[in-house]
Amino acid sequence: MENAVDKLLRYVKFDTSSDDESDTVPSTLKQLKLAKQLSKELSEIGMKDVSLDENGYVMAVLPGNTEKNVPAIGFISHMDTSPETSGKNVNPQIIENYDGGDIVLNKKENIVLSVKDFPEIKRYKGKKIITTDGTTLLGADDKAGVAEIVAAMEYLSEHPEIKHGDIKVEFTPDEEIGRGPDHFDVKKFNAKFAYTVDGGALGELEFENFNAAAAKITVSGRNVHPGEAKGKMINSMLIAGEFMNKLPKDEIPAATEGYEGFYHLVSMKGNVDKTVLNYIIRDFYQDKFDSRKKFVENCAKEINEKYGKKVVDAEITEQYRNMKEKIEPVKYIVDIASKAMKEVDVEPKIVPIRGGTDGARLSFVGLPTPNICTGGHNFHGKFEYIPACSIEKVVQIIVKIVQITESKSW
Repeated sequence: MENAVDKLLRYVKFDTSSDDESDTVPSTLKQLKLAKQLSKELSEIGMKDVSLDENGYVMAVLPGNTEKNVPAIGFISHMDTSPETSGKNVNPQIIENYDGGDIVLNKKENIVLSVKDFPEIKRYKGKKIITTDGTTLLGADDKAGVAEIVAAMEYLSEHPEIKHGDIKVEFTPDEEIGRGPDHFDVKKFNAKFAYTVDGGALGELEFENFNAAAAKITVSGRNVHPGEAKGKMINSMLIAGEFMNKLPKDEIPAATEGYEGFYHLVSMKGNVDKTVLNYIIRDFYQDKFDSRKKFVENCAKEINEKYGKKVVDAEITEQYRNMKEKIEPVKYIVDIASKAMKEVDVEPKIVPIRGGTDGARLSFVGLPTPNICTGGHNFHGKFEYIPACSIEKVVQIIVKIVQITESKSW
């Protein structure tokens, strides 16, 4: 059996960056290359009803082998990687027996994974660590989750003495751009509950996530030759600066943690005539979330009043909601995952997801889906890394969830 680490090292070679500027499904056709490979592998390890639909969703089932009446459960991961950092020509580096110090990712570019900036890495002294080469992301978000699920299914297929009900697996495209559940067929998946394997450090277990919205701020200006611009030119970039200065300086991702919400400027592009700012708005609490959206609208309104006409347009689009309200009535599915972690000597850390997950939207359409760890750190950038031992533990957690589910009285 190929272990999950080796699977991850193969999967990250596939460039699967999604594209939020695209209107195709999936947003990038290159995601289909990994989808086809995974379909092939799932068939080879003995999974049934393997399908790859026209939207790029891979689905399969490992049929139950127990005589008990056990509900079908699912495991879900996404194949795409964040468009924020290149996922092309990923060249993972293997650090054997990590010495606890700084790791030079790229000597030529002087890119260093430093203990000062990322102190949590010290806990993996003596372990094998997989890093980037400093020029791309790694893609453990969420190819580690994919690898862990495939490895767990392969293990269960090769060990029929482990009794279980039907196990559903699905790999989705475009999660990183918020479209993962768009074409997820919950009825066809037909599981009582599921887990996304899409979290961070080993032990993380999550059933709360941000309420989320995107805010597209379009600033309209007026371009006139600078030699005769007095009283005529309206520089949209300067007005965009006014808008940015109205938002709280300490309510950004780099200054918040835990249950604190934020406004995050994701991108900006502009000239004198037109500037577009793309923000994401996040908060765990619905009332505060609503207040944040209203605040953005009011900032635009104040600037428009100052200039006596509409120069700023704020287009706010809701993305997903906090799944807590849908998980709490079936909290036993979180308890199953927590017990599974403890039984393989992993201490569960129930923490809020400071981000989103496909499970949030799936929970609101009838598939309660908390999130479990992959074992990775520093996702979406060149400082991403994942310890091999964490990958192996997550495979054990998945198998143990299956066993505990089969052992319960339903």
